[in-house]
Amino acid sequence: MEIKPTRFGAPAAQKMIAAALADLAERYGGSGDDNPIDPLQFDPPEGGFLVAWRSGEPVGCGGWRTLAHVQEEFAEDIAEIKRMYVAPTARGKGVADRLLQALEESAREAGMRRVWLETGARQPEAIAFYERNGYERITDYGYYKDATDVRSFGRDL
Repeated sequence: MEIKPTRFGAPAAQKMIAAALADLAERYGGSGDDNPIDPLQFDPPEGGFLVAWRSGEPVGCGGWRTLAHVQEEFAEDIAEIKRMYVAPTARGKGVADRLLQALEESAREAGMRRVWLETGARQPEAIAFYERNGYERITDYGYYKDATDVRSFGRDL
């Protein structure tokens, strides 16, 4: 397996993002995520987007963006993870662990000291994954902060 940086708008990234949104739509309804995202927020040095590849096929993705560029009230050294996803055929094989480590390393190299993310109550496997990787519940923030299903997590890098 390889994990490569890519542009948010690249075909492989868009394929994985579409699969992630379809999964969220199945769990929550609607489009899966109405949070407006500007693809430029994932361009270095203020962000990054990664795609995991196995046998020449994309099997996962994830990105981070500087949270202060999205919401001014947040510190400039907080990264937000978005669009973390692993295809069902690649789950249980360590793809998510390696992808998360690569995202954290990319954010750390860009000067981020903390990373936050939002997930939801209908994603118990994601909640368990983040907790297993040292993430702790934080005060809900951002686009979904008032949603009853939102679960926000963070950890120091």
